[in-house]
Amino acid sequence: MMTETWHTLFGMGGYLLVMIAIGVWYARRSNSNPEEYFLGKRGLGPWVAAMSAEASDMSGWLLMGLPGVAYFTGCGEAFWTAVGLAVGTWLNWQIVAKRLRTYSQVAHNAITLPDFFSNRFHDTRRILMSLAALIILVFFSIYAGSQFVTFGKLFGYVFGADQYYSSMVILGAILVLVYTLLGGFLAESMTDMIQGIMMFVAIILVLGAGFFHAGGFAGITENLKDFSRFTDIFGVAVPADASGAAVSGAQVQAVVQGKPQFIPGGADYSFLSILSCLAWGLGYFGMPQVLLRFMAIKKTAMIREARFIAVLWCFISLFVAICIGLVGRAIFPGLFTSVETAETIFLHLSRNFFPPLLAGLVISGILAASMSSSDSYLLIASSAVANDLFRKICKGLFKAEPAEVMVMWVARITMLMVTAFGVIVALSGNQSIFRIVSYAWAGFGGAFGPLILFSLFWKRTTLPAAIAGMVSGGITVILWKEVLSKIHSLLAVYELLPAFILSSLVIFVVSLLTKAPSEAILKEFETARTLEI
Repeated sequence: MMTETWHTLFGMGGYLLVMIAIGVWYARRSNSNPEEYFLGKRGLGPWVAAMSAEASDMSGWLLMGLPGVAYFTGCGEAFWTAVGLAVGTWLNWQIVAKRLRTYSQVAHNAITLPDFFSNRFHDTRRILMSLAALIILVFFSIYAGSQFVTFGKLFGYVFGADQYYSSMVILGAILVLVYTLLGGFLAESMTDMIQGIMMFVAIILVLGAGFFHAGGFAGITENLKDFSRFTDIFGVAVPADASGAAVSGAQVQAVVQGKPQFIPGGADYSFLSILSCLAWGLGYFGMPQVLLRFMAIKKTAMIREARFIAVLWCFISLFVAICIGLVGRAIFPGLFTSVETAETIFLHLSRNFFPPLLAGLVISGILAASMSSSDSYLLIASSAVANDLFRKICKGLFKAEPAEVMVMWVARITMLMVTAFGVIVALSGNQSIFRIVSYAWAGFGGAFGPLILFSLFWKRTTLPAAIAGMVSGGITVILWKEVLSKIHSLLAVYELLPAFILSSLVIFVVSLLTKAPSEAILKEFETARTLEI
């Protein structure tokens, strides 16, 4: 192995050791009881809450998936997706954060999202809790798979050999599992804050270096001018294969004398396509890894500061990530010829423009992104199974609360199972991080997003409506993605949008058709609406 590769790995290894050390540091405190382990006893400050929410949210998608889309087809899809996410981030912090923080405490101190849904509607049979826990388990397993794909691509690129992909997927999964098992929510949140800073610094450094090597705005514009619609936010560049036909699926873009081939004139980015991209913002209302930070912040007075930090980080990071893709295409126009390989443009720029040791630290920004998301997925999925499903089963069968040590062990076993399933997803052959994330994102946004909003802001929402809305949203995502979107081009919209709309309509209609909530539920609603913590 070349000396440069060893230096790069040394920089990355140093970063990993620091993250694991933090997990060990918080292990004793975090493993004391489920509330501490799963929610950190609601003790997050504004910086930790904001940065951990954004780092766990953006994942390796920010440094690989989004730049990859911008590199391959230009501004269109990447720009409108980023706009949707940026606006969604602001709305979520502005509308949901404070009310969820107070309501989750009023609702019998709920420490997980399924727990909140169940307590909010006084669901004594725990139907809502069980459904929410199962949805979390399924979609977070898919989400975890997307992050393990990131590990595989990252280390496969560093080693310079695709045959290392499978081994690196498994190694990355083990590393995340170990340090999540050690520290719990508090350690995860603290490391996520560090990783959020690491991600931000990394993308700024890479863009700055790329901008300099491309010759500034003039050089970038000159190099991209021949690629039809590449910088047009209302258009999309269409890569072409050797026959001149549009590239689709696993097909490869043709490169002639170093120049990548595109369909002349590109294509218009339709209103439906723009709407699909903007719909990404709706997903935030249902993202457990973000909502859990709202529940864990120490004081509602801290939310304003946390919102400013989170939104600023998000806006800048998304813009810079897109620019990295564009700059990468300007400097290395014919280097990557498929969507999957284009997602390594950040890595390529890092290794070409920085000394090996510094490149290792910069590339650790991707490790930071993937680890900060993966640990959140494992922790939330384990809390859903252990704190929600397992407790329910014990109460139903044995009429007693399970021992806290048993709950903790069930959580750890669940983490192991989710990790294993995530590895299977990562090795299944779909290696586009962007596409895997979009599916899981739609799942949570469609199933949980409308219910969160109705739960927090409409007191007439009923338990049957909550169940119907959650089920209809989740099923619509799957059916739309796998069946309906393939019937006609007019139905080829991002599955989150129809799922969100249908779930909202179902909740509204069923609430009006069923018995009004009890006085106790209405009283809790009013308390949460006015309470300052």
